[in-house]
Amino acid sequence: MTKRRWLPLASAIAGVMLVCGCATDGQAIRTEPPKVATLKAALADANVALRAGQGDKAQALLKEAAVNYPADKAPWLQLAQIKFDRASYGEAIINAQEALRRDPVDTLANSIVAVSGLRVSTRALADLSAQNNLSGSLRNEARELAKLLRTTLGEDVLVPTVAPPPVRPKAAPASRIKGAAKNQSNSNDPFGGLK
Repeated sequence: MTKRRWLPLASAIAGVMLVCGCATDGQAIRTEPPKVATLKAALADANVALRAGQGDKAQALLKEAAVNYPADKAPWLQLAQIKFDRASYGEAIINAQEALRRDPVDTLANSIVAVSGLRVSTRALADLSAQNNLSGSLRNEARELAKLLRTTLGEDVLVPTVAPPPVRPKAAPASRIKGAAKNQSNSNDPFGGLK
């Protein structure tokens, strides 16, 4: 055979070998696609990582679950809760809104959006007040929002004024101290500070 006949044949053989070499992942020929963890397992793994103090790993697991199960709200809701607990309110709102796209009436997602928004607004208003820049239309809008909140919550006053502490006798009876301890509550009501 002449060189001209061997050249195309050698090129074809080299091409087939190249394609065959790319079909493996280096160790073994893969016959099945990689398995995706079930949603329940992914959420459980994220909880384990979170309890172990591996917040970044938990978030990565939840983001992967959100990609693998795009119609489910659970990964987004858990991400929103993590961000809320870390006071990353903007990200908490974004993740909660993703959960709301999948379930518009989810109470937890709506609560995270509402409370996160209030906390961001409160911080911004406090900053503006500290700079004495709360005036004009911004001041009027803040008043309208406060009025809306009072109406929504059914409260006349959003943040009650703090009265000076009453003058106490030098020694209070033990029964009075026990009664006061019973009346205190450790409520997790996110709107508790607004009452």
